[in-house]
Amino acid sequence: MRMFFKLTVRAVSCRLYSGGRPPAPLGGRILTHPEDIFQHNMWDHVQWTEEEREKARQKAEENSKEKIPLEEQSKYDREAHKYWDRFYETHQSKFFRNRNWLFTEFPELLPPDTAGMYIPEQGQSSRLDLCSESGNGEKHQPYGSSTLTSDVDTFPGQHAAFRILEVGCGAGNSVFPIISSIRGSKAFLYCCDFSSRAVELIQEHPDYDPAVCHAFVRDICDTTSPFPFPPESLDIILVVFVLSAIHPARAQGVVESLAGHLKQGGIMLFRDYGRYDLSQLRFKKGQCLSENFYTRQDGTCVYFFTKDEVHHLFSNAGLEEIQNLEDRRLQVNRGKKVVMHRVWMQSKYRKPYLISASV
Repeated sequence: MRMFFKLTVRAVSCRLYSGGRPPAPLGGRILTHPEDIFQHNMWDHVQWTEEEREKARQKAEENSKEKIPLEEQSKYDREAHKYWDRFYETHQSKFFRNRNWLFTEFPELLPPDTAGMYIPEQGQSSRLDLCSESGNGEKHQPYGSSTLTSDVDTFPGQHAAFRILEVGCGAGNSVFPIISSIRGSKAFLYCCDFSSRAVELIQEHPDYDPAVCHAFVRDICDTTSPFPFPPESLDIILVVFVLSAIHPARAQGVVESLAGHLKQGGIMLFRDYGRYDLSQLRFKKGQCLSENFYTRQDGTCVYFFTKDEVHHLFSNAGLEEIQNLEDRRLQVNRGKKVVMHRVWMQSKYRKPYLISASV
């Protein structure tokens, strides 16, 4: 279905990262002249009018009136791993492109001894392909203090100076750009997914290297099962388009469990779908599970967040806000002369340092 929106164009100044960090968080292609709209496929930092927002709200309200019966809803949670296994068996690693924009939006992923070394693959852009809104210019300070001691049992990556975990890693669209950037450094990457097929695809990939990466199957909703590393041992946790696939009632417990594995000063990096994104408005009646939570035709699920919801999720887990952005873009079909609004959430939250009171 085509969605036509009246445009409101506002130029937004984009801050630059200090210390040679990548510029223009959430993109820097600003539409300043409406007549130029069909010159590119995507524009950054486009704001909605109240009329546009109200039309989107009404559309979401309309497509959520007819909900899936309660007696049928449980299967989407109970059999979620089957739906995702089927997804990756069908699409393999070809459905999503590698996220080479990661290091522009999340320079915290670069360990101290490789900062600034990442180079996108030939013919690929490091510009964020799907996002918008300005960052806060926060300097790169992800490196936390650990409570690990020499008594900790042996675990993969135990000798690393910098540890990253990606949850919901899928077929490795973030994993392999990260491996490329940390190879030869003192960093180590863990990655896990609900789907055993997705993890198999990563382990079978020619660039998978157990010396710098450990891939494993993990249901992050199971907050009682142990991870293959100790609590408070991670510098970075990457949570990209994964919380939206979880029932909203489970999301808080997942974030709290993950936060327990961050070092003091460690950072959780989040990106996911925002409320009234084009993909939400395209759902048909009868695909809604609960408010702003839908199931796709393949049985996988998706939730659409607001900025306030994201803040509450992470702050209630004891994390401090560094960045919490509503990323708005204008996607353009130049052939059909159609414009569509995209909305994502992008956030960074830090685990605070504990300050001991002197006696």
